[in-house]
Amino acid sequence: MNLFGKMCGRRALVGLACVLGTSLPIAYSQSFATAIQPGLNRLLGLPPSPYSPSTLISSNVPVNDDRLASLGAKLFYDNRLSADGLHSCSSCHQPDKYFADGLDVSRGVGNKLGTRNAPSLLNVSYNPTQFWDGREDTLEHQALRPLINPREMGQPDHEAVLAVIRRDKDYLADFKRVFNTRSATDITIDSVVSALATYQRTLVAGDSPFDRYRYGADAHAMSDGALRGYKLFVGAAACVKCHTIDQGNALFTDNEFHALSVGLNQIAPRLAELTVKLSAEKLRGVPIDDIVLTDDDFAELGRFVVTLQPQDIGTFRTPTLRNVAMTAPYMHDGSVKTLAEAVDLEVFYRSNEQGHPLLLTPPERQDLITFLESLTSSPESLKALMPTEAQRKASRVAEQMLPPVTSGKTYRLPGQF
Repeated sequence: MNLFGKMCGRRALVGLACVLGTSLPIAYSQSFATAIQPGLNRLLGLPPSPYSPSTLISSNVPVNDDRLASLGAKLFYDNRLSADGLHSCSSCHQPDKYFADGLDVSRGVGNKLGTRNAPSLLNVSYNPTQFWDGREDTLEHQALRPLINPREMGQPDHEAVLAVIRRDKDYLADFKRVFNTRSATDITIDSVVSALATYQRTLVAGDSPFDRYRYGADAHAMSDGALRGYKLFVGAAACVKCHTIDQGNALFTDNEFHALSVGLNQIAPRLAELTVKLSAEKLRGVPIDDIVLTDDDFAELGRFVVTLQPQDIGTFRTPTLRNVAMTAPYMHDGSVKTLAEAVDLEVFYRSNEQGHPLLLTPPERQDLITFLESLTSSPESLKALMPTEAQRKASRVAEQMLPPVTSGKTYRLPGQF
């Protein structure tokens, strides 16, 4: 049961754009504890990160250390880096919402809505590609675009971002300490995104009831219902086919791209026209971010916007199911509102895929949901990732300044009205 990925995985990594930013100067001077605390079992159930923290855009950027991550955290919560001063990376990736935002699609400067849903950044370092269509290969490259996307943080260019940083005496001291810069002009966008990416790599959280049961030898960590759901997950429901579980750890994703036609029905009559138009946009040099985040129809084309291969039309990267019970709504456009609806949707499409009904009783479906709830990381593992109280207070001020949003599609199974 490819619960959210193979069915087009509707939670778009709108990237580092966002809605919980920091808006008071006090937040900018606070330190941020990023080191994994000794004795804290945050990594239980997770593999070692396959990506070196020093995989950076520029060769003269230092390797990962706590100071670099702390600088990245400071940038992550700084809403001054956006064009309207109300949005930071944390706006779409809010710590209190498991580093997602709870919206159908994310909201940027000027209250503009994107076309995709922001997934959690927890464990993002394990992704071999970034965004739902895999258009970037590193967190450094991913961090570049939201800063200047007109529907995210909205700066006209990276120089505008650097201008904000270079005017701040605290940032000047931070960059001198971390990068040994001698003047404001030595601060580059490469060093900014390196810090942001390094911070994101610290957002690691395993230690769920499932992890304690499977990898921690705690026979009582999961409820009876979760255990029954686990048996279905790896057995009759075949969820594990795409949401993988390995012998020593589990990412709950194959990191591949799949399609089960969710969202494609609305563009099917115009598919040929759209694919030709998209190809022309790419040939003109329009950034993929601008293409998919400003056009609902293009956003439905999925991986195709990257590869232009017909077999990739409507495919999206399989998202992890870790903390999935805490990060509704689901799918790349947020059209599936609850975990129960997502299970029903997957059962429907899985039945179509295998050519015969996948017969699950209502209690069995509930057991699957209970198992998915057991993939939620412990409060202790998340506590270490929370911002300072000063950052929290400032973020709330910025959030209150933003107008409310009502938006979103609601997915219906074929035949439902």
